[in-house]
Amino acid sequence: MEFRLVVCQFKIDGYADSVICRYSKQSAYLMPKKKYIVSLTSEERAYLDKLTTTGKSSAYKINHARVLLLADTNREEGAWIDQAIALTLNISASTIERIRQRFVEKGLEQALNRQPQTGRKPYRLDGEQEAHLIALTCSTPPSGCKRKDIAVTRRKISGIGGS
Repeated sequence: MEFRLVVCQFKIDGYADSVICRYSKQSAYLMPKKKYIVSLTSEERAYLDKLTTTGKSSAYKINHARVLLLADTNREEGAWIDQAIALTLNISASTIERIRQRFVEKGLEQALNRQPQTGRKPYRLDGEQEAHLIALTCSTPPSGCKRKDIAVTRRKISGIGGS
């Protein structure tokens, strides 16, 4: 397979830069069509432009906004391919695909925010129990002891040993 090096030029947040991309005619023909096409309205584009230029949001949210801006088919320059976006923003192509999918299926706000994590164990203590545990561990040790014993604290927190 014969490869060419191509310079991909881009402009993000007013800064122009370029990246050298590897390109082959065969890989261009073999690339599957995009299943999730990002097509932003002018209001969404203005919102994302403001989000990326103000710098008041978290880094992942700004990166997600940049992905959507570069993947937009309504851009004057046209949409970028995922590999060029991945090289430019230093994120994986699978992340870009997931952002595209969330935008198409769930909307702009869901695409900008992280998905809730699944499969996590619930907390063992609620807020009130946690505050009680912190108060117990920060209090002075019982008389005759230099430090607290974990077994005593465990009994107190479970209600066996009283207060």
